[in-house]
Amino acid sequence: MNTPEPADANNRLVLSISQLNAEVGELLNRAFPALWVEGEISNLSRPASGHLYFSLKDASAQVRCALFKNRNPAGRRLELANGQKVLARGRVGLYEPRGDYQFIVEALQAAGVGHLQLAFEALKQKLAAEGLFDAQHKKPLPAFPAGIGVITSPSGAAIRDMLQVLRRRCPQVPVWVYPCAVQGERAAPEIIRALNQANTDPRCEVLLLARGGGSLEDLWPFNEEVVARAIYASTLPVVSGIGHEIDFTIADFVADLRAPTPSAAAELAGPDRKALLERLAGLAQRQHQALQRQMLTGRNTLRHLQQRLGSQHPERRLQQRQQQMDELQRRLQRAMQHRLALGQRELAHLQQGLQQRSPWPHIQRQTQQLLQIRRQLERLLQQQLQQRREQLQLQAARLQALSPLATLERGYSLTYDRHGRLITRTRQLKPGQSLITRLGDGEVESVVQGIQQHLGG
Repeated sequence: MNTPEPADANNRLVLSISQLNAEVGELLNRAFPALWVEGEISNLSRPASGHLYFSLKDASAQVRCALFKNRNPAGRRLELANGQKVLARGRVGLYEPRGDYQFIVEALQAAGVGHLQLAFEALKQKLAAEGLFDAQHKKPLPAFPAGIGVITSPSGAAIRDMLQVLRRRCPQVPVWVYPCAVQGERAAPEIIRALNQANTDPRCEVLLLARGGGSLEDLWPFNEEVVARAIYASTLPVVSGIGHEIDFTIADFVADLRAPTPSAAAELAGPDRKALLERLAGLAQRQHQALQRQMLTGRNTLRHLQQRLGSQHPERRLQQRQQQMDELQRRLQRAMQHRLALGQRELAHLQQGLQQRSPWPHIQRQTQQLLQIRRQLERLLQQQLQQRREQLQLQAARLQALSPLATLERGYSLTYDRHGRLITRTRQLKPGQSLITRLGDGEVESVVQGIQQHLGG
């Protein structure tokens, strides 16, 4: 904000209307965050710009609203009409040209969505902003868990389906059920208790949190903030399988892995025993084949060595090796002598070339040239210095000839008043005035007794 200047002698601060409205608009923007309001549409206007202007009212009040065309594309598909009840999300603002307080709508939906859906969206945005849904916090599932924990109702269809899947896929893995309510007011506290109990049980390495399908109200315990934070705080990885494939809860977003159904959660958590057995069988077969190939190769190698051992006596082979060693030793000595002779010749050649290419004669020649140049420079400097002395003496003589002190030495004098002003005319003097006369060897103080002027003076 630009601070206005005082408008009168009393130093009162005077705002223009534009400044006042701008200040009020900023105050409203800071004071009211984004919020939801519910009301009935009236005075709906659709100008050519594509924006929508209307009022939202209840039984005793109304507020002007503006919905710009680049906002809320989903809400724009609503067939808005006067008298329609809607839920609007937006911010409080001020239309400064008219000074009208208004509500800037950013999202719009039919009022039938209900308060639970609004609470779901609000909590989802809050936890997402805190980072509870971030992928970096997701824990990986163990490939071969030593134990699987199931948190669900012990009497629902979900537990039967999950146990059936786990028995089929991994009957060797023990399953521990932590019963809890999955619907109603008791559900959220019991789910949290079951999560805490499972996290303290050393037998479990992964948890399945599940229940069957239902309405938004039925699934609401899994949208409670306390349940979401308990899942986030779990040290064991949590797989959620809540409702049907189209159902999403806050627990699904916080869990380390979301499955579309309880049965699918069991499929993800439990390793498939049949597939593992098939893989082990394949590995065993490959290992058996590798051992067979290795044994066949070993037999062939052994047979070949036996044939060689039978055809060649070890003592004869030893004598041949000794003769070869003697021959190689002689060849090595000859090669070393030949190499030594070549090295000596090469060294002599290099020494001769080094002497021919020695830089010392060149350095001596360059040194002599430098000495000659130095002597030449010294002579030139002496000549220049002598010329400068003679010029200085000549200039000094000229300066001495022009010096006023030399003039005084020839008998002339200079007269000044007591203020140091030079006296050149008699009109500068008056009787009784003190004077100072400078001679060649000093000064004389005097007093004017009389003044005589010459004609033309």
